[in-house]
Parts: sequence; C-alpha cells; structure tokens
Amino acid sequence: MTTVLGRVAALYRYPVKSMAAEALEAADVSWHGLSGDRRWGFLRPGYPGAGFPWLTLRQNNQLSQYRPRLESPDEPDRSKVLVCTPDGAEFEVTAPELAEELGAQVMKLDRGTFDSMPLSLVSTRTVADISALAGSEPADPLRFRPNLLIEPAGTEPFPEDDWVGRELGIGELVMRVDRRDKRCVIVNIDPRTGLRTPVVLKAVARHRDMCLGVYGSVVTPGRVAVGDPVVLR
Repeated sequence: MTTVLGRVAALYRYPVKSMAAEALEAADVSWHGLSGDRRWGFLRPGYPGAGFPWLTLRQNNQLSQYRPRLESPDEPDRSKVLVCTPDGAEFEVTAPELAEELGAQVMKLDRGTFDSMPLSLVSTRTVADISALAGSEPADPLRFRPNLLIEPAGTEPFPEDDWVGRELGIGELVMRVDRRDKRCVIVNIDPRTGLRTPVVLKAVARHRDMCLGVYGSVVTPGRVAVGDPVVLR
C-alpha cells in the first residue's frame, strides 16, 4: 500500500549561497540537487585556505537582501546569474562592483556550495511547531532555507524526523532522507528584513537538540513540482 506523507507546498532555489531564495513552480533535480541551486558563492574575506570558506548570513545578515535571478531560467546550470542589490542596482554575479560591495571574491562550483548535502527539507508542521515553542509569530519558512517545503498529511509534530533513513518519492525524484539538519544562527535572521532575533534558535536548542528539518541526497534524479505528493517508498 502506498503511504502518502504529504505534498510539496513550495520549492526554493538559492542561485548564490546565503542570498535570497528564488521560488519555483517546478525544478529538475540532478545528483547535485536542484538545477542552478547554490552554484555560486562568495569566499570569506581573509579566508585562510582551511575550514569553511563561504561568506554567509552568519557574517553578513544583509545577504538575504541581495536577490539573485537567472538570466536564462530554462538553462539553470548554464545561465548567467544577475544579482539585485539592496539599493536596487543589478550586477552579474561575477561583476567586480558586486565583489567590491561585499568585500569578497566570487567562486562557482558546478556541484554546488552546500554545507552538507544537496537537498534540504522542512515541513509546514515543523515551522508552526517551532514557532509555537518559541512563543513567536509564525516563522517565515525561508528562515530555514529549505529546497522543499512539505505540507504533511498528518498532524504529528516534527514529522520529518520519522523519515530519516527512508526514501521519498516526490514527483519523478527519489530522495533519501539521510539525517536531521543541525541549525545555527542563520535561523534567527528574518529573510525579509535581515534583522536578527534570538528566540527561534533558542527554541531549537532548548527543545530540538539544535536540529530542525532534514538533509537528503538523490537516489533517482527527476523533475519535482509544487503540489506533487510525497510518497514513502
């Protein structure tokens, strides 16, 4: 019997690491995640050549106010990436003006600049649950920077915890849920304003052992779309 766990409520791509999300209706998923996802990143100023190299919202919470878009969205892995700055100027991601503004050097990685794994997933139930535990207004799901936002079929709290170690069929994609997603200060940053508040991460630390949502890898590449059912395999 097929077990339907929920449906895809939203899909997000991040053409430049730690910059604003691009909402999608559908996307092709390869072994390296959503096409065009996190293929560009900026190196931290003074990067010593060891450890985590990327400039992220940890160092500059205003990165969420930079809005990247693909010049040729039908060719996401080959397209030029254009970035609209908070001041309204638009530059190609490789433009010296953008590097100067950020004080960082741009780099492209065709396999993606992922912290851990090529797919990240969180459920709407989990976003609501952690908001309640934090005693805050409903959090914007983009605080958690997912590729896949899932609306679960049931009402169990934090449902994706139970999917770890299992395979999910989502449209043409088969995804393995490999582990829970350990969180950092980025979840405190409002993606709309760039302002920080500590309540979300405090709730994740107090109630969730610093973990919220899950990471996964690709078992079978394929196309996925908003509205697709999420099926336990």
